[in-house]
Amino acid sequence: MKILLLEDDYLYKISIKEFLQELDFIVDDFENGDEALDAIFTNSYDLLLLDIRVPGMDGFTLLETIRKEQLNTPIIILTSLTDIANLSRGYDLGCNDYIRKPFDLIELKFRIEQLIKNSCFKTLDDFIQIVPDYEFDVKKNILYKEKEQIDLSFKESELVSFLVQNRGFFVSIETLHEKIWENKDISYSDIRMCIKRIREKTCKDFIKTKRFVGYKIDK
Repeated sequence: MKILLLEDDYLYKISIKEFLQELDFIVDDFENGDEALDAIFTNSYDLLLLDIRVPGMDGFTLLETIRKEQLNTPIIILTSLTDIANLSRGYDLGCNDYIRKPFDLIELKFRIEQLIKNSCFKTLDDFIQIVPDYEFDVKKNILYKEKEQIDLSFKESELVSFLVQNRGFFVSIETLHEKIWENKDISYSDIRMCIKRIREKTCKDFIKTKRFVGYKIDK
């Protein structure tokens, strides 16, 4: 998953970028709004993190320009502005979420995860293409390889569905325990065994693992 970060405070920018890279995101960082705008219309990003008070084009103007061009990339505003007028302006211009400085990086992670989950399945297509040769029916929770249905159990199908919703970034085993197994009394080894069975029915790299971070399905 590729993120654009616009932030002119050097320490904030570096700490956010390094944190997101540890989560396996690709991050392009900018301090100037004009340069960020050029990058947005030159590259393809999955998420934009925009500070408001930056050199060149400010964050509000950048946001307004992006939405006028019918670019629907999710946007989170990073700002120390706290009055309701500024919050209202951001939402009126089309941002998806705000996060107020100073903030904990873990809060940013949760905001990003929630935003991606809410936007991932906003598609007119019934099928989402994932790793080569595989596609997922988002209406029926059915996985196919080269048009042939893969026989998954109910929990396996739920797990694949959740990873597809969050495709492109890692989901922790704790989150899988909460969302798929509803915090029921099962061990993490049971969850890992479920993932192992899915890999056996698909391929070794269908679900990727990053130690101490979690699991993901690539776009």
